[in-house]
Amino acid sequence: MGDLLLVRHGETEWSLSGQHTSWTDLPLTQHGEEQAKSLAPLLTERAYALVLASPLNRAIRTAELAGLTGVVPDPDLHEWDYGGYEGITTAEIHRSRPDWYLWTDGVPPGPAGHPGESPEEIGARADRVLAEVDKALAGDDGDVVLVAHAHFLRVLTARRLGLPPAEGRLFQLATGTVSRLSMEHGWPVIAEWNKRP
Repeated sequence: MGDLLLVRHGETEWSLSGQHTSWTDLPLTQHGEEQAKSLAPLLTERAYALVLASPLNRAIRTAELAGLTGVVPDPDLHEWDYGGYEGITTAEIHRSRPDWYLWTDGVPPGPAGHPGESPEEIGARADRVLAEVDKALAGDDGDVVLVAHAHFLRVLTARRLGLPPAEGRLFQLATGTVSRLSMEHGWPVIAEWNKRP
């Protein structure tokens, strides 16, 4: 059975400033493009049964610059819908809600079409993606790679390890990195995390 590789997209202006970024489709910074290109040696030497990416430009561009081919956009890989906290930093939120914590308190509704999501809703999307991953890995045709966003990939990691969605809080994920989930004695494990060349 192959491995599951998780690629967080390269840096954007808002990932640099700490602003919550879900549906705002920001481009990579110059540094983010360099991060994405630098991932190629970690990714291009492997055979892939499936390559999925969030449909947002920052993920698609990261996949392209990292040398991945045959990328299929999957809306389930979209970042957490931050609702009314889109574009706002945690420090700004703490001015009015000093004890706020995304993983337990969620987000308020945002503009039309962006009601915000709970960890459980993200977990349901992650479970759908993992069902596709398992089908692809069952064929023994290679690894699977997902190119997406920090909070979503953290929830997906928790779900892969059999943890509740909110336990994604345990897995800090930097921009422009590759992480690898594997199996050991029939159980999912973290084999590598936040790897850069």
